[in-house]
Amino acid sequence: MRNKNFIFYLILLVFLNSCSGTSSRGLFGTGVSIAIDPRSFGTQIDDSIMEKNLIAKLTMEKKKYFLSVKAKVLDGRIFITGKVDNPEEKLKITKIAWETSGARSVRNDIKIKEKFNFKKSAKDALITSQLRTALIVNKNIKSGNYQIDTYKKNIYIYGIARNKVELKLVVDEAKSILDVNNVIASILLVEDLRIQKN
Repeated sequence: MRNKNFIFYLILLVFLNSCSGTSSRGLFGTGVSIAIDPRSFGTQIDDSIMEKNLIAKLTMEKKKYFLSVKAKVLDGRIFITGKVDNPEEKLKITKIAWETSGARSVRNDIKIKEKFNFKKSAKDALITSQLRTALIVNKNIKSGNYQIDTYKKNIYIYGIARNKVELKLVVDEAKSILDVNNVIASILLVEDLRIQKN
């Protein structure tokens, strides 16, 4: 049993180390490109280390979290999404996130699992796709700086806006999509980052 655990954590470590590259690639999928990321290179590295540490801690807590829970770190702020079986798990994950070295804040948007509904899941996927396309088409928005997650017609947007005008454009694009219930934007402004690129 001990050998199996050792092999699992060894594979996990290799996977986490392979996540780094020319872009910030986390469990949300392709993240913010370093070329357009307004954070300083040092801050990007700090955030990447925090993200990997948190994912490792969550996986050690319960192996299923590796696939069911997603974490993103921007400027020391932790954003968590995913699905768990009960409220106690959500609270435990929040506690683990706050215990991560360097955490400035934690936003936990984890949902409690319900019976799978294909129609609702397909609608959520369509909403995400529509918003992603709208951000790409809008030339006043750096679409690569945003991550979108939709759950029960509620859109969750994580990212970094160059200014308040861009932030408003992103939120307005989300609100303009048909059948959206709510838009929850966790968007930082470049001017609010601790350290920015020169």
